[in-house]
Amino acid sequence: MPELDLVGVSKSYGNIQALTDISLHVENKEYVCILGPSGCGKSTLIRCIAGINKPDSGKILIDGESVEQIPIEDRRIGYVFQDIALFPHMSARDNVSYGLAVRHAESTEITTVTNEMLDLINMRDRSKAYPRELSGGAQQKLAVARAIATGSHLFLLDEPLGALDAIVRAELRYELRKLASDLGLTVIHVTHDQEEALSIADSVVVMKSGRIVEVGRPSEVYASPRNLFTANFVGETNLLEGKVLETDGSKCTVDIKGHTIRVSGFGEVGQRVILSIRPEFVSLTTPTVVGWKGLIKQVTFLGNLNRYVVEVEGGIDIIAEVSTAEYSTGFRVGESVMLSFEDVHMLLFDYPGEGLEKEISLE
Repeated sequence: MPELDLVGVSKSYGNIQALTDISLHVENKEYVCILGPSGCGKSTLIRCIAGINKPDSGKILIDGESVEQIPIEDRRIGYVFQDIALFPHMSARDNVSYGLAVRHAESTEITTVTNEMLDLINMRDRSKAYPRELSGGAQQKLAVARAIATGSHLFLLDEPLGALDAIVRAELRYELRKLASDLGLTVIHVTHDQEEALSIADSVVVMKSGRIVEVGRPSEVYASPRNLFTANFVGETNLLEGKVLETDGSKCTVDIKGHTIRVSGFGEVGQRVILSIRPEFVSLTTPTVVGWKGLIKQVTFLGNLNRYVVEVEGGIDIIAEVSTAEYSTGFRVGESVMLSFEDVHMLLFDYPGEGLEKEISLE
C-alpha cells in the first residue's frame, strides 16, 4: 500500500508560480483533503503527482521510489475528475471494465473484478445503463469504481463532488470515505468545500497562492489553527484587532477599541495582536449580565442556528451563532444584548507584518 512524499515541488506556467516548494508526507491508507481557494494550486499539485504535469523542481516519491521518470499509465494511480469523464457510448459495465481491458487482463478477471466493483457501488442492476441514463451521483460513483478496478491503491480526486447537488454531494462524500476505508486506499481529495474536507479527512492540507499554509487534523485546523489565514478561511471567525495592555505569564489583557478582554497567550505590552473567536463561542444574553453591550444589526435564520451581527461600542461588528434549540425565540434587530466570550475558545495571533487584509486575502 502506498505512502506518498513530496519534497520541494515547484511548478510555474510562464510568469505564474503555481506551486512553490511543496513538501508533504501522506501515510499509507490516509485520507487527505487539500483545501484552498480557487487558483491556489490544488489541482496543479495532484496533476503533478499523477504525471499529467511535470514539476519544474522537487521530488515525488511513492513508497520511497521517485516517479518522475515513470509514465502516467505505469504509476498505478487512480484519478477521478470533477467533470466525471465517463465514456458516453459505453454502458456502466463497459466503463468499469475499460481499464482492465486496456491492460489486456484475462476475460475471467475482467468479469470478476467488474462485477465486484458494480456490487461495491450497488449498481449491478444498472450495469447496462449508459451514463446519460444515470444521475450525477451514480455517474460519479461509476467513475470511482472504474478507477478502483484498475488495481490502484493511490487515488487522486479532483473536486469529485463539485458538480453535484448539495444533498447528493453530502451523501456521496460519506460513501467515498467508507469505500476508501473498506478497501484500504490512500486518497488525496482536492476540494474548496470546507465542510466536505472537515467531515471526511484524516488530515487537511490548507493551501494559499501555491504554498502549503498548514497541515493538521480537521479538529486542529478548525479549533486551534496556527495561522491567521487558516483561522479565517476554514469556517467563519471574528478577527478583532487590539493591543496588549499587560501580560502575566500565560495570559494577556488586550484592549480592543476601548474594550478589554483576558485571553491565553503571550505578548509584550504595547504589541499589536489579532484576537480570533468563532461565532459559536460568542454568548448572547439580555442586558442583565456583565459583558460587552451591543445592538443586534442583522439576524439570519439558518435552520439549527440563528446568526447575529452585533454592533458594540467603537463600531465593532461581532458575529454570533446561537442554537435555535437553545434559544428558540431568538433576538430581534434593534434589540440590546450583552456579549461574553470564553477564554478557552479565543486565539491570539501576532499582527501580521504585511497587514491583516493581505494576510487573509484569498490571492
